[in-house]
Amino acid sequence: MDTAALADRVEGALRVNRVFGEPVTVDGVTVIPVSHVGGGAGGGSGRELPAGGEKTTGRPAGEGAGGGLGWTGHPCGVVVLRDGQVRWLPALDVNRLVSAAALVLVVGALTVRSIARPRS
Repeated sequence: MDTAALADRVEGALRVNRVFGEPVTVDGVTVIPVSHVGGGAGGGSGRELPAGGEKTTGRPAGEGAGGGLGWTGHPCGVVVLRDGQVRWLPALDVNRLVSAAALVLVVGALTVRSIARPRS
């Protein structure tokens, strides 16, 4: 895959509709989901070694590298449109909340241990 094709795939993958979802309207209330999206891409190249550079497989030897792309996303919240008013409702990131609680518990346990340890 050439660089232009890879760039086209990245552009297609990171479109605005990956950040702002399709609006949903029910009973006069419109909800637009919003997410945080990030991604990246990389490319590579290759070359064939000069004649006589065969490896032990008996095939002509070459060197090369590949490429690829990837992205990730997580929900941020929703925009709610009701009666001409716009309201932002953030999403609760449970994974981040659990990680923070675990970190606080570990730091607290280490602090208590260092204070309670008898001095020798």
